[in-house]
Amino acid sequence: MRKLTAILAQLNESRARLFAAADVVPTRQWRASPGPEAWSTAEVIAHLMMVEQRITASANNLLREPPRSVPIWRRVHLPLRAAEWRAIRRKSPVPLNPNLLGEKEVMLAALREVRSQTIAFLDALPNRDLGVYRWPHPFFGSLNFYDWFRVVAYHEIRHSKQIREIVELLPN
Repeated sequence: MRKLTAILAQLNESRARLFAAADVVPTRQWRASPGPEAWSTAEVIAHLMMVEQRITASANNLLREPPRSVPIWRRVHLPLRAAEWRAIRRKSPVPLNPNLLGEKEVMLAALREVRSQTIAFLDALPNRDLGVYRWPHPFFGSLNFYDWFRVVAYHEIRHSKQIREIVELLPN
């Protein structure tokens, strides 16, 4: 349970940073893209909702089965903190759902609801070692249950930085 407590604190901190960044975005520029091939803040928020929902659903499905044995050499992965680095640009393997795009306050409320569901899921877990549950990440390699939710937090920090970049690039 100590691991989950630390992860919950990390998720709360990353969420506070994300909302601080989103608060700076004027409502009229919420859906504005700073350039070709660049996401708007609305698209960033939709992406974050989709990724967090997908990770929570995958974790929930994984816990329904006994853990699979993974050899130690397959447990090695890149540092999770790399998820927040903006120097490494990647295209998301999760295609953006345009139906999630909406007005600023509606989207931020939906994002809060996604986090509420994630927290409820984590709070409802029995006291057992969840580190034995693993599944592959497309960039980092094999991650255990705890690592996946740390990645959610680091990923959110990455996109907080992206939102700040968007604000700087948009015309006033």
